[in-house]
Amino acid sequence: MYADDETIRRILTSTGPTWAVVGLSNNESRAAYGVARVLQRFGKRIVPVHPKAETVHGEQGYASLADIPFDVDVVDVFVNAEFAGAVADEAVAKGAKAVWFQLGVVDEAAYERTRAAGLDMVMDRCPAIEIPRLG
Repeated sequence: MYADDETIRRILTSTGPTWAVVGLSNNESRAAYGVARVLQRFGKRIVPVHPKAETVHGEQGYASLADIPFDVDVVDVFVNAEFAGAVADEAVAKGAKAVWFQLGVVDEAAYERTRAAGLDMVMDRCPAIEIPRLG
């Protein structure tokens, strides 16, 4: 409902290689850790965004999207839905081209705002599932 195959394919194949992964830390038991590794395997540059600003999978982390000193293409959101809308707004302000809310992260108002700002958006899906599905 919150993403068609064309939008998913565009984000994964042609939106750009730099993915800020919000909520990514060195906690190996968290979904973000494994998904970030899959994104790397498929040629994406991951940028960890977490209050701890940890280096994860060899990539320097930042405490917030605003702290990243370069452009990001996609903002992949692994935070509770109640905080996800604010992250989507930060992604728009940062100049990202797309926002991806992970499985279970749904905020319809944020979806509408982000789309109205001209960004592609996927909600309640996982790129680690979608990449192999696209073949």
